[in-house]
Amino acid sequence: MEDRKLTVRAVERALDILMCFIKTEELGLTEIAGQIGLHKSTVHRLLTTLEERGFVIRDGATDKYRLGMKIWELSAHLSQSDDPAVLLLPRMEKLRDSLGETVSLYLRDGNERLRIQAVQSNHAIRRVAPVGARLPLYVGASSKVLVAFADEEFREALLSSPDWPPAVDRKAYSRQLQEIREKGYATSYEEREPGASAVAAPVIGRSGKAKAALSVSGPVSRLTSEKLEELGPVLIEAAREMGLMLP
Repeated sequence: MEDRKLTVRAVERALDILMCFIKTEELGLTEIAGQIGLHKSTVHRLLTTLEERGFVIRDGATDKYRLGMKIWELSAHLSQSDDPAVLLLPRMEKLRDSLGETVSLYLRDGNERLRIQAVQSNHAIRRVAPVGARLPLYVGASSKVLVAFADEEFREALLSSPDWPPAVDRKAYSRQLQEIREKGYATSYEEREPGASAVAAPVIGRSGKAKAALSVSGPVSRLTSEKLEELGPVLIEAAREMGLMLP
């Protein structure tokens, strides 16, 4: 039993190392050890095994690590039949071509939202939306949509969470959620970052459950408050069509 615990712990630590590369393309041994809180000698042994198996590559010139080809080989075998990021991409590109702004797709993961797909605007001045970015659920149009159309149990748990940021008024946020459910879309104007605004609507699958949040974002110079409200019904219709493609 003890040997099994040690083996599982080693797997957990190896996975922790791989997760370090979610936000950063290359990392050194010291950086990785610092992120996961392990001694460098332990991390080095794990990295050596991962390197031998092709999961990481070490650059001899910089002595930094990056993800190896084995990761991409595995990802090639992911089922795409029900992956929203794959299924909805053509519709997202069509929406971007129609509106000219960046289109993103978000899923809720715990108390965060995860951007799983993005189609960048063709404008010279645009809002770049990196896939894989994690953002809090307390601010932003997509966050509010994901919470507003989640089940009541989750909403209550989030609103009563001890981690709720003091700067965000719970009662005001709760009122916003009710308005969003009534309107069918949410807007944000420089809520999360200066100079950026967005509008989002829920992608509701055939089961009747919200699967994702579809958003259009850009600079406030183009996406004014009036423009966001104008785009609300457009997002609702686009999200409705996308939802018919999901279970």
